[in-house]
Amino acid sequence: MTTAFEPLSPLPAALAGLNLLLLERAGPVLHVRLNRPAKRNSVSDELLAQLHTLWVNLPLHLKDIRAAVISGEGQHFCAGLDLSEISERSVFEAVHHSRSWHACFDAIQFGPVPVITVLHGAVVGGGLELASATHLRVAEDSSFYGLPEGTRGIFVGGGGSVRISRLIGVARMTDMMLTGRVFDADEGQTFGISNYRVADGAGLAKALELATRIAGNAPLSNYAITQALPRIADLSASDGLFMESMMASIAQGDEAAKLRVRAFLEGRAAKVKKAE
Repeated sequence: MTTAFEPLSPLPAALAGLNLLLLERAGPVLHVRLNRPAKRNSVSDELLAQLHTLWVNLPLHLKDIRAAVISGEGQHFCAGLDLSEISERSVFEAVHHSRSWHACFDAIQFGPVPVITVLHGAVVGGGLELASATHLRVAEDSSFYGLPEGTRGIFVGGGGSVRISRLIGVARMTDMMLTGRVFDADEGQTFGISNYRVADGAGLAKALELATRIAGNAPLSNYAITQALPRIADLSASDGLFMESMMASIAQGDEAAKLRVRAFLEGRAAKVKKAE
């Protein structure tokens, strides 16, 4: 299925060396495609560094981007950590390696724009950790999910113990890690990994549709949603309600919000309707 994405051009100098990422855009939507298909888009140190570099530079060099989509080139979204790079690390080096994943995925989750992932084929280990750091997930029929770290003698290190367990629950994550259990696309939808299910080949078009809609929201409102909600979940009820009041007042006071409320009151904005 075709989309309206076109190559990102001209490419800012700070992003010119990101050869493991294919960058495209459709208006205010950036498309980032992981580009290691021969390795099932497994995350090498270099790919991780390039993702981090991109997200750090988004607000500096791509100021007009309002939403982003991440997908994978080839038959799979991402098969996880590139195991060929970890066998000789010391414990101290492994700690720093894990923290580099945390820094990259924090930059995505708490970055300047909402992010949607398109999931197909293998969404395994670090690939599932990456997907869980994004704000919405569109899964194609071919998607399958696994956390084989337990069978490999290792442990999740890219934030999965926090993010994945919140998506599917500690009990399901424990099952996946202890037994190597794999969930298919239907189970992933039922358990909350994906927000949307589509046929094979239709994921990118659906993600673009969603991202375009999201990009049309007031930027401050999108920022409040992606920044405040996960943090409120970490707070006590009392502290969460106080933060909610702060975010509500800041968003409400933004001029873009005032214009949208006026448009609704004057009958120039659509009302909420039941989906057909």
